[in-house]
Amino acid sequence: MINPTKPTRADLLAAQDKTIRDVIAPDLRVLFCGINPGLYSGATGHHFARPGNRFWPVLHRAGFTPRLLHPSEQQELLNWGYGITNLVPRTTATADELSAEELVAGRKRLVGKIKRYQPRVLAVLGIGAFRTAFQHPKASLGLQTESIGNTILWVLPNPSGLNAHYQLSNLVEQFRALREAV
Repeated sequence: MINPTKPTRADLLAAQDKTIRDVIAPDLRVLFCGINPGLYSGATGHHFARPGNRFWPVLHRAGFTPRLLHPSEQQELLNWGYGITNLVPRTTATADELSAEELVAGRKRLVGKIKRYQPRVLAVLGIGAFRTAFQHPKASLGLQTESIGNTILWVLPNPSGLNAHYQLSNLVEQFRALREAV
């Protein structure tokens, strides 16, 4: 159900350090892993909820979903074998507020989730966060050489509107490569 109510400035400020629930189930095709939820997501309870975030349009254009989903429809992803989690669960205004220690600790928590839910692919959304959390400073986008158990690791660009390095078409191309591989 789409909720048209926009969070107020007070709602956003109150969302600092909140957490939101994972969209997760056993045996997913792809578990998308954001860096951490933003304040807008914390205020709404939905992943990638900020209007400028390109996650939902990219998922649709890359062929993961048959239609463009609103963040409030995030549970629909499970119907197609996809889910969402984060490296660090707490909300911040920007990912720059996270320490390297938090990202490394987040990887350790994430490994536990992967072992429990066993998705085919873990797609980490953000090369910088991946390099820090997984301690691979020279990692590049795409398929990684290591895995977590039977789960393949794949790195995609961060779809945040703040990531000016990637235009929508570039993001779609990167996400489509993952979809075609799985």
